[in-house]
Amino acid sequence: MPCATGSINVYVPSANMPWNRLRAAHLYRRMAFGATHQQINAALAQTPAAVIDQIVNAAMVAPLPAPPIWYDWTREPIDDYPDFNSDVFYHRDQWGIRWITDMFTYSFRERMALFWINHFVAKWSTYLCSAYLYEYHKLMQVHALGNFKNFVHAVGITPAMLVFLNGNLNTKDSPNENYARELFELFTLGQNNGYTQEDIEETARALTGWQASTDSCAPVSFDDTQFDDGNKTIFGQTANFDYDGLIDLLFAQRSSEIAHFICGRLYRHFVAYDIDDTIVAGLAQTFIANNFEIAPVVRQMFKSEHFFDTYNIGHLYKSPVENFLNFFHTLTIPYDNGTITGFFYASVNHGQLLFEPPNVAGWPGHRFWINETTLTYRWQDIGFFIQYFPYSVFDYLIAMIREVTNDNYTVDLAARTLVDFVLVKGLPREDDYDVATVIFKANIPQNYFDDGSWSLQWDEAREQVRALLYHLVKLPEYQLN
Repeated sequence: MPCATGSINVYVPSANMPWNRLRAAHLYRRMAFGATHQQINAALAQTPAAVIDQIVNAAMVAPLPAPPIWYDWTREPIDDYPDFNSDVFYHRDQWGIRWITDMFTYSFRERMALFWINHFVAKWSTYLCSAYLYEYHKLMQVHALGNFKNFVHAVGITPAMLVFLNGNLNTKDSPNENYARELFELFTLGQNNGYTQEDIEETARALTGWQASTDSCAPVSFDDTQFDDGNKTIFGQTANFDYDGLIDLLFAQRSSEIAHFICGRLYRHFVAYDIDDTIVAGLAQTFIANNFEIAPVVRQMFKSEHFFDTYNIGHLYKSPVENFLNFFHTLTIPYDNGTITGFFYASVNHGQLLFEPPNVAGWPGHRFWINETTLTYRWQDIGFFIQYFPYSVFDYLIAMIREVTNDNYTVDLAARTLVDFVLVKGLPREDDYDVATVIFKANIPQNYFDDGSWSLQWDEAREQVRALLYHLVKLPEYQLN
């Protein structure tokens, strides 16, 4: 059961819930990919609501990436493209690397796109068309903070989805229920929530006629000879429903179910894994009142005092992509295309290949990211980067410590400040901070700390920071987001 308190009302800082570095970093971990020291300072100079509005507004006007050269490639005629089967793998990897680059630049829009791509799942390995991949991913970005009804309408007739859930095989003489079932169960209503098997069967008939082909990778088309133009009875309503009519009926007849289901998914991804029904109900009311616009819901969710409740800070686990991006962004680590390429392929070992969730239900997320194999890879890969940090990273962290402590640091305070910056909620016990301090002291003789001669301005301080980072990234607390 949820343990957080706080209502859906807008968070107003107080003595019990101050607007501080802890909560500012929490906001950026959930709405972006971590926060630099400078971002935290800038946030604290504003109200939380103002910061959230800035983040959402920027995401809504963020430009789309330029289309790749292969965005509309087909195999018509098939014999004219002998390297097609190998090129599609290269294109997927190329676009995944480009997406990670965009995550650094347009963080919240891309976080939302990543959420939606795990909601409207279409596994790349089932359709294997470069043009279909581009169109599908672009759809996630375009609608990331737009109108959910329009989003649902667009998803059902995008070629990647038509192939993945067999919509291209759905004809009047041989209805295929696959997409109809997932449209209700996973995309809009939730499992066993306000529909019957008969509704699924009749919905499949309304979805007939749409065509896409993995042989040609040609654009989607509608074949009216394959459309079932007979009357269908869905949700107790009888008419000659087509695709447009079905979507209209779904949102008119099941608006409450849709709103609660989608708001629950958003809550679980961005707030806490254990859903608070009261908070979700409030978000659902906003969703319906705003004609299923997504942006008002996420603004309300992130602005709520519930979101900033201490219990919800560090309640979720980092996904592999979040792990890499948080690490690099928070510590201001320089990166290039080679680094990002490494992220893309390393994330596979961590359990997350972009565009390839394990099944139609998507990556389960949260604690399911962590097992004995993926945890080992996390330690190894992050440790590798620490080993080769340029001095600029250590100098940045040392400057942060000095600023936060007003240069009134001692070795234990310096260690604590670095711990609290890197870990979501610091460490649970004072004994843990004592251990961190011992590691931070490294090989420097104790007498230099006792007589006050040690300083962060020493050259040795860089290696002290490195040693403590090695320690922190192997702690359970480091995996939290």
